[in-house]
Amino acid sequence: MTEQTPSTQTKQTAGALDIRNIIGGLIGAYGVILLLMGLFGDKEYDKTGDVNANLWAGLAMVIFAAAFLIWAWVRPTVVPDHVESPDSDRPPGH
Repeated sequence: MTEQTPSTQTKQTAGALDIRNIIGGLIGAYGVILLLMGLFGDKEYDKTGDVNANLWAGLAMVIFAAAFLIWAWVRPTVVPDHVESPDSDRPPGH
């Protein structure tokens, strides 16, 4: 039987359940929808002061989502091997 030292153990990351991936995915999806509406939908310049609001808001949301996803990829959240529950110091039945 071989013992693993802490340096040879693989670290488990949060992966898809990392909140940054969830936020990046949701904001990115809405950003793509707004971006497409800004490109192909009715521009309605008279309501927005001659600015394509959907296009610019969608572009900003896609950039924001990309930043979140890159952040999660560059610095993944490492899940500890053992985490004690917050109730572990309470007596049973309380």
